[in-house]
Amino acid sequence: MIEHDADLSGANTLALPARARRLARPTDVAALGELLAGRDPAEPLYVLGEGSNVVLRGDLPGLTVIPAFDGIDYLDESADQVRVRVGAGVVWDRLVADTVARGWGGLENLSLIPGTAGAAPFQNIGAYGVELADCLESVDTVAVADGWAGRFRADQCEFGYRDSLFKSRRRGEFIITGITLRLHRHGARRVDYGGLAERFAGQDPRTLAPATVRAAVIELRQSKLPDPAVLPNAGSFFKNPVVSAAELARLKADYPKLVSFPHPDGAKLAAGWLIEDAGWKGRRLGPVGMHRDQALVLVNHGGARADDVLALAAAVREDVLDRFGVTLEQEPVALP
Repeated sequence: MIEHDADLSGANTLALPARARRLARPTDVAALGELLAGRDPAEPLYVLGEGSNVVLRGDLPGLTVIPAFDGIDYLDESADQVRVRVGAGVVWDRLVADTVARGWGGLENLSLIPGTAGAAPFQNIGAYGVELADCLESVDTVAVADGWAGRFRADQCEFGYRDSLFKSRRRGEFIITGITLRLHRHGARRVDYGGLAERFAGQDPRTLAPATVRAAVIELRQSKLPDPAVLPNAGSFFKNPVVSAAELARLKADYPKLVSFPHPDGAKLAAGWLIEDAGWKGRRLGPVGMHRDQALVLVNHGGARADDVLALAAAVREDVLDRFGVTLEQEPVALP
């Protein structure tokens, strides 16, 4: 079934006004293949999950697809590991809650991240020192050009920091229909990052249950990040910039309190710290602003349009560049 002139204001967590000329919510690969086969190849195509990582700059022409593939299937289990296949339409935190309740580890640090399972590999979601790539086995897709159903191994997905093959080099070529994860029963939890390091200081990570870490992550996120259902936002609006060791030393000399984290290419800077030090924490431009508790989160105080969001983002980016000589990269994808 295709909806015409569909309202998308509730399909993006920034609550920006937009409409889709045609909107479809396929529930299986056959329905998606049929939809693509009947589409004019020249027609624009857009794919949304929960709209938690997009900025809708206006109405979407052509066809918009929201994959509604459901199901969490536990494929096989050993003494140490389990493989889980998940439909693209499954709400991400529903999956995390389900796996943690079963005692499986791997996803607990990614608790409460908004979005769907299908959007997770597109963005290579991450939090508290863990990325999806750490436990992903494969990604199931359908090719837009011919409806071919295929599978990418994790090592074929070209994962990077908040990046993947699907987001960058081959963007728009595939629609993700599901993912397969490899989780574990035993082993140490990852609690050496940010607030988790403080919360579990002195405790042996091997003794911590996934549910214990999940509870801590949820508490930390809720204390810092606004609920999009209450205050519309798209989560972290900028990526944490990566700089060389020499650049980090230069910045530390001028800003001793600068927050940074180790990275293979030098260091990853805390974008939220940069934005706050540049004076943007809690500051507004019209109906939008940077959140009062977390400077990295751009929020819609009501009635905002895409132009408002992009104007604030540009102003923040310019001030951070002028102050630190560091360029911030927007995390949410702009459509169309």
